Amino acid sequence: MNWSNAAALKAQLMRQWERGELLRDAVTGEPRFPLRLSMRSPSSADITERFEAVRAWAAELAANQWIRVEWQAVRHRVQGSQNLPASVWVDTATDALHWLGKTREYQRFVQQVEATRATQPALLAWLKKRPLQALELGSVWSALLGVVAWIAARPRPGIYVRQIDVPGVHSKFIEAHRGVLTEMLDLVLPAEAVDISATGVAQFHVRYGFLEKPARIRLRVLDPSVQIVRGAAQPDVSLDGESFASLRPAVEHVFITENETNFLAFPPLRNAIVIFGAGYGWDALARAQWLANTNIHYWGDIDTHGFGILDQLRGHFASVKSLLMDRQTLVAHTALWGTEAKPLRANLSQLTPEERSLYEDLRDDRIGSSLRLEQEQIGFQWALRHIQAIIDAS
Repeated sequence: MNWSNAAALKAQLMRQWERGELLRDAVTGEPRFPLRLSMRSPSSADITERFEAVRAWAAELAANQWIRVEWQAVRHRVQGSQNLPASVWVDTATDALHWLGKTREYQRFVQQVEATRATQPALLAWLKKRPLQALELGSVWSALLGVVAWIAARPRPGIYVRQIDVPGVHSKFIEAHRGVLTEMLDLVLPAEAVDISATGVAQFHVRYGFLEKPARIRLRVLDPSVQIVRGAAQPDVSLDGESFASLRPAVEHVFITENETNFLAFPPLRNAIVIFGAGYGWDALARAQWLANTNIHYWGDIDTHGFGILDQLRGHFASVKSLLMDRQTLVAHTALWGTEAKPLRANLSQLTPEERSLYEDLRDDRIGSSLRLEQEQIGFQWALRHIQAIIDAS
């Protein structure tokens, strides 16, 4: 039997809740009730063959306190004239919410709507678009409104997010809600206060005119004769991007490695420094134009992302050479092969023919499934021989 019983009718109403339609009414004020629910009724054959079930079905609907049943007299050749449900209505939002057990949630959302209407009416459009998400954010809604109001009063403030002074709000709160705040601020702020070229939560600071935490570049001097820090031989130092860019060290070779142990264990080499890599983030390093006058050697994992990072670095410094990212090194360490969790599938345009051949073999699983050789697995003596050969050849 596929007749619409009370459970099926309630599920139909619940779908409207789950689509946010009942909450949306609190924003728009548009009338939805009385609301007629779609109903499947017994057929004439059902009345003949399942008369007692039909009567029970009708009685169940009649007993439900949250719906109003409209009845219709049906003349049947066997059962005679019978009053059966013709349509079912939910007369008020109150009835609907009680039936669904959503009265408290609705009341909380109404409070959010009222607070928003009073303080940031431009955000009513956001509430209309995302009512269920807004309800989930109910416990922090006042804090979100406070942050929006603070920034709206001081567009593009030129300070750190940590300096926003809203009671009960800290920088971690803002970091955790950057996605929501981005949508809200785009609605509230004037167009000139939003840098639309800065997209994604990582660009929140740029988009709204806050100061960014400066990127740090960590390096070790491998030649005691190279002076970066006065009085310190072969120092291990971290510099902000601007300070790093202002250096003019007398070095011929710059090595970049993604592994900290390899960075720390790099041997003394004449006219050389080593940099602890930054994965896919090369913007800070790219400001140092003096690097273009050095021989840059990038040592990453032999996997698809290792070549992806190399490809991106070459977008800033075209002459970068890969180090220990070759087929010979891979084959020599077969016993130490591992698995890459989420291989890169893109086509890379800035690899040498040899690098591209190996990358595509890894990408397309021609050697093994999601194969990788992490740089820390490469034998240290093997690495030393190749690094020293670069210096000797210069």
